[in-house]
Amino acid sequence: MNELELQERILKGEGLHTEFKVSFTNNEEFAKSITSFANTDGGEILVGINNNGEIVGVENIDELLRKIDDVAYNRCEPPVTIVQETLSIENKIILIVKIPKGDQRPYRTSSGVYYIRSANRTRQASREELLRLFQAAGSLYFDENEIQRASTKDINMDYAKKFLENYFKLSVNDESLIRYLINIKALSNNEKPTFTGILFFGENPQYYIPYGRIITAYIKGDDISIPPSDRKDHQGKIPEILEDTMRFFKAYIKEKHTIRDLESENYPEIEDFVLREALVNSIAHRDYTINAPVRILIYDNRIEFHTPGLLPNTVTIESMKIGGAHVLRNPTIYNLLGKIGLVTDVGSGIKRIIESVKKTVGRDVSLNVVGNEFILTIPRIEG
Repeated sequence: MNELELQERILKGEGLHTEFKVSFTNNEEFAKSITSFANTDGGEILVGINNNGEIVGVENIDELLRKIDDVAYNRCEPPVTIVQETLSIENKIILIVKIPKGDQRPYRTSSGVYYIRSANRTRQASREELLRLFQAAGSLYFDENEIQRASTKDINMDYAKKFLENYFKLSVNDESLIRYLINIKALSNNEKPTFTGILFFGENPQYYIPYGRIITAYIKGDDISIPPSDRKDHQGKIPEILEDTMRFFKAYIKEKHTIRDLESENYPEIEDFVLREALVNSIAHRDYTINAPVRILIYDNRIEFHTPGLLPNTVTIESMKIGGAHVLRNPTIYNLLGKIGLVTDVGSGIKRIIESVKKTVGRDVSLNVVGNEFILTIPRIEG
C-alpha cells in the first residue's frame, strides 16, 4: 500500500474490510479483530489511525510488530497467518496488518469466542452465523440436524418405504423402516426427523422448513424491474419440487423442430441435463441456515439460478469451472439425490454446464457470488 492508497482508504472510513486502531490495546481486543476478519472476508487493520480518520502514528514499531505477530499465532485458534507492513506518512509511522479470509474457518480467540465482521464493526457471531462457519469448514452438516418440534408422525412412512425399496433395493417392513431411516440420517438416533428427513419424506416439509422451496418466475424482457408474466412457488418433497420445476422450464425453453428421415426431431435451446444439473445443484449445495428460498428467474436472454449461501471454504469459482471442486455442504441430501440418479459424485457438473451451453448457445455461463447468494447465469439464444 502506498501513501495515496492509504489516504483513499482513510477517506472511505471503516467498513467491512477496514478497521482503524490508535494503538495496540490488549491481546484479546486485537485477537478479536484478527479473527473477525479471518472469519468473514479478510481485511486490514490500520494501526496509528483514530476513529475520526486522523493520522496519529505509532511508536516502538519493532515491539508492536512482535506483539501483533504473537497475537495472531498464539491468541487465535487456529493461528491466523497475517502480513504486516509499515508506511511513513506525515512523518508518522502507520502499521498495516493484512488478514486474509481464513481457509481454516471458524477462528476464535483464546478465550473461546467467535467473532465476525459486520458492516464497519466487529461483533460476536450469532448461533446461525456460527453454524454457517462450521458448515463451511465441513465440521458440521446442517442437513443432519434434528428438527426438535417434529416427530415420526410428520414423516410419510409409506412414501419413505417405497423410496427405500425403489432406490436402495431394500426389503422394508414396518419394524425395519425406522432403523433404515436412522441409517440414512433421515431420522436421528433419537428417532427425530432431520432436515433431510423432512425435506425428502415429510408430510408437509414447508411447515417446518418454509424456505425449503423453489420460486420460479418468467420475466418477459431482461430486467428484474419488469413484473413476472408467470410465477410459481414449488413446494412439497424434494423429488416433487424438482419434477415440478422442470415442468415450468418446459413452458419457456424454446425448441427447434427439424424433419430428418421423415421423423420430427426436437432440439431445445438449452439441453435438459443443463437445467436439471443447475436445478439439482441449487438444492444439494444451498445453505439451509439461510432463511430464503432458491429463486430461478427466466428472462428472454438468460436464466438465473439464485442459490442461498456463499461458497464453502476451499471452493472457488475458478475451481468450479475446471471441475476441481467437490465439497459437500449437505452430504445426506446429496447422498439421497445420488440414489435417485441426479448427481454423479465427481464434481464435474458446472464444467459440463459450461461446455454444453458454449456449444449450443455460443456464449459463456456466468458464475458470481453476490451478497449471500451464489448466482449461476445461463445465456439464452436471443430472437
